Amino acid sequence: MADPIARRRPPRYTRYVEWVIEGLIRVCGLSAIVFILAIFVFIGKEGIGFLGTHIVGMLSSTDWNPTSTPPAFGLIALLVGTFWCVGLSLLISVPVGLASAVYLSEFAGDSRREGLKIVVELLAAIPSVVWGFIGVMILNPLLQKAGAPVGLNGLNGAIVLALMTLPLLVSLGEDALRAVPESYRQAAIAMGATKWEMVWRVLLPAARRGLLVAVLLGVGRCVGETMAVLMVTGHAARIPHSIYDPVRTLTATIAAELGEAVRGGEHYQALFALGILLFFVTFVVNLIADAAVRARKTQ
Repeated sequence: MADPIARRRPPRYTRYVEWVIEGLIRVCGLSAIVFILAIFVFIGKEGIGFLGTHIVGMLSSTDWNPTSTPPAFGLIALLVGTFWCVGLSLLISVPVGLASAVYLSEFAGDSRREGLKIVVELLAAIPSVVWGFIGVMILNPLLQKAGAPVGLNGLNGAIVLALMTLPLLVSLGEDALRAVPESYRQAAIAMGATKWEMVWRVLLPAARRGLLVAVLLGVGRCVGETMAVLMVTGHAARIPHSIYDPVRTLTATIAAELGEAVRGGEHYQALFALGILLFFVTFVVNLIADAAVRARKTQ
């Protein structure tokens, strides 16, 4: 009589296939780490030396003019322009995105929710250069009619970044709200809370870490955007004093000047130094988001 346990054992070739698949999965998982390290080495090789010798001057000047004599590599105006656009965009996108997520999660019917989610996914699929065209051709004349001396300015860039960030905020925000156990909703309604009181006092506090992750990833999305802000912010390396002032971001500076910089020269190395700072900023944002996710899982 044959051993039934032996009959249940997989054939030898099946175990080999499993080992191969597991090996490929491990390689794919490790490749992400290898690629990140390779990117950091590539950027650091060109820019870390320049950053080490010029960091004090870069962080103490607002003048960015690599073609002057002597060249000026002041970072302050670029940093302020970057965070100016990011901050304004978050002031627009976070309330609208989280309110939209609450509506989709708690108030919209099933058919309406599915239709709106398709629209949100279509917004996420629009290329950044198309958003740039929208900012130039539509927002530019509208802002001029609203009183802006120049339509290509920080506010234009902030609005475009907010529109580009909304799909991410809405999707992640809805996922965070729908991850709250149904018992929380039922308990709040049973205690006499209205729908809005249930959302404000129960769901939002319970999903706060997931919503924070959505906002932080939105920050990373805004900081790393290049083409759209290059087209719509006016590209002026100066500190803004009004929402209507043109600004320049770190990413737009790299995109606009890297093709003209002499390979190996000071200008070339300075742009790679900007890349190191940008890499560091996005790394810190993603690290904070990851810490928030881990804290959410341990609750």
